Amino acid sequence: MTIALIVHGGAGSWRPGSDADAIAGTTAAVDAGRKILQKGGSALDAACAAAVVLEDNPIFNAGTGAVLNYDGYVEFDACVMVAERAQIGSVSGLQRVKNPILVARQVMEETDHVMLTGEGALRFARVMGHGDHDPITPARFEDWKSKKATLDIGVGKDAKGSMKIREFLRKHPEYAGGTIGVVALDARGVLCAATSTGGVTLKLPGRVGDTPLSGAGTYANKFAASSATGTGEYVIRSLSCRAISEGVERGKSLDDSVTEMLAQMTRDFDADVGFIAIDANGNAVANHSTAHMPHAFFKDDSKIVARMFVEKA
Repeated sequence: MTIALIVHGGAGSWRPGSDADAIAGTTAAVDAGRKILQKGGSALDAACAAAVVLEDNPIFNAGTGAVLNYDGYVEFDACVMVAERAQIGSVSGLQRVKNPILVARQVMEETDHVMLTGEGALRFARVMGHGDHDPITPARFEDWKSKKATLDIGVGKDAKGSMKIREFLRKHPEYAGGTIGVVALDARGVLCAATSTGGVTLKLPGRVGDTPLSGAGTYANKFAASSATGTGEYVIRSLSCRAISEGVERGKSLDDSVTEMLAQMTRDFDADVGFIAIDANGNAVANHSTAHMPHAFFKDDSKIVARMFVEKA
């Protein structure tokens, strides 16, 4: 049976000089998942292992090094979905843990629920043995201070102005956050998707994006699985990842389904988004409407391929 795994490190405009770190980070994540799949391990184990590598790498906006919200602290969203029996676990608004994706997995495996949020998610994480962890790095904190000052000047200091963050980010896409995502296919033919994020830079406290919402930022069925990155509000409106799987179910190729979803979101919302996906045959696809989306993938015995963006024809 075919095995495959693909990861992304977030769609957006990456700072000049960051390419090498992003390529190394995504490659390391694929390698961690590949080792599990090559030994006959599950897509779930492989996806979570790859996601942990990305969460632990401070250059990505997930886990340690995630972006801060408007008030200066980190709120995580994460989700894992396994196509087999439509298993889902997710968390939103989770604070002060090292690996949100593992908490999401435990919601799936240890409870009857699909999602836990806020204080309840944190209490559950502590019961599950996740100790207190400060994810804020000095670089992210300095970033937040400078961006907060720019936002106050560029958008306004009043309450109404502070809510127009999306307008500000459209003018300054380099300030947007990102997301990490993994999609895996194991030797049993099971697909799994895992996504984790700190959300959008300077988001309002309590904001929940597409990542923890099954069908929006994360989705897996027996036809295809995918993970989204970019402006989550538009991904939610489009239920993008489920639409990709449904396109494959109706007979489209995975590449066509992803491309059409991307075109629809550009047409309807002028959205800055990106997707990674794998179908039941192990075909891996990455596409995005942003300047960059670092991603890496492998299939069967192939070498790991990593790149900052998909070259357009």
